[in-house]
Amino acid sequence: MSAFPTRSFSSHMRQPSLAAASTSTASTGQSTALAARVSEKKAELENLKELRNLSAALASQMEALEQKLATLSDGTEAIALVLSNWHNVLRAINMASAKLPKPSTDESSPVDDPAPLPQTLVRIPTEHAPTLQAHAEGALEEERD
Repeated sequence: MSAFPTRSFSSHMRQPSLAAASTSTASTGQSTALAARVSEKKAELENLKELRNLSAALASQMEALEQKLATLSDGTEAIALVLSNWHNVLRAINMASAKLPKPSTDESSPVDDPAPLPQTLVRIPTEHAPTLQAHAEGALEEERD
């Protein structure tokens, strides 16, 4: 018989292999957890890149909207200015119409006579109109070239 028991020898031999197996299982579990965490972070990175791209697109759309609103605001101010002048225009027309002679109610006047028109408020010379139009068309052609 031998001085070393067989059982203890085999149990000693199995112990390191069990420890090595548990260490490799733990390292495999850790590497699996790390791989899962890495893939999770990659997915998060992709989502952040998509969010950045969408945010940039939204910012450019907001800038375009800002420009359109500025144009609209300028147009609104111009319209308000024109409308504020209508009061003066209507008052001038009323004053010109007040100077007209009142139509007589005599039956002796012919019925075919039209009602008198108000005085001319603005006179626009038309003799230079063809020259001005040709000049404007020439300027437009130069801008296109």
